[in-house]
Amino acid sequence: MPSILQTTLILLASALAGVLIIRASKLPPILGYLLAGLVIGPNATALAADSNMLKNFAEFGVVFLMFSIGLEFNLSKLKSMKNIVFGFGASQVFLTMLLTIPAGYFLRFVLPISLPWHVLLALGGALAMSSTAIVVKGLAEKFELDTPHGKNVIGVLIFQDLVVIFLLILIPSLNKNSGDMALALSIAAVKIGIALILILVVGKTVFSSWFKLVANMRSRELFMLNVLLVVMGFSALTEYFGLSMALGAFMAGILIAETPYRFQVEEGIESFRDILLGLFFISIGMLVDFHVVFNNFYLVVFLFLGALVLKFIIIAGLAKRFGASAGEAIRTGICLTQAGEFGFVLIQQIDQLDWIDQRVSQAVIAAMLLSMMLAPILIQYSDKITLRFVKNEWFNQSLNLTKIATQSLKNSDHVIICGFGISGQQLATILEQEQIKYIALDEDPDRVSDASQAGKSVVYGTSQSKNHLIAAGIVRAKAVVITFQNINESMKVIQQVELLHPGIPIIVRATDERDVEKLELVGATQVIPEKTEGGLMLSAQVLTVVGVPIKRVLRRVTQARENRYGDLKGFFPSFENDDGETSSAPRLHSVKLKENTQAIGKDVEWLHHESGANLHSIRRKITGSHSNYKNITLDEKIIFQAEDILTLLGEPDCLDKAENRLNKIKV
Repeated sequence: MPSILQTTLILLASALAGVLIIRASKLPPILGYLLAGLVIGPNATALAADSNMLKNFAEFGVVFLMFSIGLEFNLSKLKSMKNIVFGFGASQVFLTMLLTIPAGYFLRFVLPISLPWHVLLALGGALAMSSTAIVVKGLAEKFELDTPHGKNVIGVLIFQDLVVIFLLILIPSLNKNSGDMALALSIAAVKIGIALILILVVGKTVFSSWFKLVANMRSRELFMLNVLLVVMGFSALTEYFGLSMALGAFMAGILIAETPYRFQVEEGIESFRDILLGLFFISIGMLVDFHVVFNNFYLVVFLFLGALVLKFIIIAGLAKRFGASAGEAIRTGICLTQAGEFGFVLIQQIDQLDWIDQRVSQAVIAAMLLSMMLAPILIQYSDKITLRFVKNEWFNQSLNLTKIATQSLKNSDHVIICGFGISGQQLATILEQEQIKYIALDEDPDRVSDASQAGKSVVYGTSQSKNHLIAAGIVRAKAVVITFQNINESMKVIQQVELLHPGIPIIVRATDERDVEKLELVGATQVIPEKTEGGLMLSAQVLTVVGVPIKRVLRRVTQARENRYGDLKGFFPSFENDDGETSSAPRLHSVKLKENTQAIGKDVEWLHHESGANLHSIRRKITGSHSNYKNITLDEKIIFQAEDILTLLGEPDCLDKAENRLNKIKV
């Protein structure tokens, strides 16, 4: 039997290989972990045994997944989506569970399998789950999260994530008589109530103060240790009350979501959460016994196709019932037909209760895995599938394009605004004041409806769509403004605009100056880095307040812009990077030249050639002074002298290399 170290190495190597193979096909990494588990499992190559260590890691993966969901749990957001979450979502889950019972009874006439109602109901709960990771990634890549069917999908997924806690409590009670079941559920409800009081009332009282105390220590390691303690402590508390560890982690996430430290926590746990969750999927893949699956191939196919069809019919029908068009209903059904992460958690619980034999368990797991592997393909081609089955979908899309074209036909020399968020709305207001025509494209139907009713020239449309840009009058437009935060979205729009109207001015919003070069390379005429512009405006305001003449302030601002913010580039990093800067961001670093080093007598060109870092500024000791320095005007002919203080600009690796070369002792 392999040692713990050998098992760990096998798991990591197989996970890396599986994810690399899947990512090369542009599929979700979850499938890579499942593939790794299939290959190294005890029923395949047996490279890794189904050890308790892996099961423990996998359980922690589910705990941190629920913690992450708790961090995203926003009461105001939930309230705004209550009809979708608690109407559509609840109907989907419970209707799927109920209809699984007659579907299971039908199964006994096709295949020699007979399962009692409580087992079928439990299997229905597992079947009702969908993969949050796969669906959200697929919709995000198609920019459909804010579409009507995207909002339906997200609402249903939110309810599925919430109801799994209830199902983990309900399922063990299903095989009891009605009196015992009612008693068991009542006891569970009391336990949940006590846990909620301890966590949400008592815990909340001391939570913010405690986190503030730890954060004030300004130690990243201490902060993350505190987060781990809280998550595992709450999980242990709910387990002590006979509930699932996942419930405690979920509640811990809710509490932290109400503090100012939510995003710092989310960023900190992201890496090892994904790794632990990956190990969970590896453990699921290892459960598959190929011999049992092949011997029951028809059962696997029947469950795979039957579950897909049943789930699609339920979801598409409910979507139509809750006001979606035929096309939106089909897209919603396609996105949610696959199995989900928590479906495997529920299947494992059913296995532990010894309710189904290995043959059925293996067939169900195999069918679920197949549906998850098929899901990215279905989501990718959902538009083509919808157009094939909904005859008026072409008409609906044409109608939307007609609305955009009608709005833009009256305009020429207008501005097209891509994205009508805060930045887009502020720009629209300024354009209106200057009586400059514009048309804005936005993918949030609620925002479009509200803004258009208020008289704004905004229409529902996708800025990355060639047809939508043409309908918005791209060939007649005078400029295009892109206001997205996501640089990848902006780059796709720029490429489309350049194809349709080469040479049109394209002004792009960017988070900071690191994105400027990337956006300009794909065709942006001008990029506005928000952080740099914000600092520039702050400086201008300070200069005005302290009495600098307004003309001089404007000259300073203009010079900085004309110099492409050259004097403002880079930053001196703190212990914790400000504003979430990444470790690879260009930064400033000062180096004092020592005697007898190879830099003495060299020039600026030597510095850049040897290290790749740029000279931002130089200070030189005043003759006859021991401590006073003065700034030296930058010039390529400057010769470095001992005790010069050079301020360098570059990425961390370049700065380290430059400092080592500058102060290398002359041989």
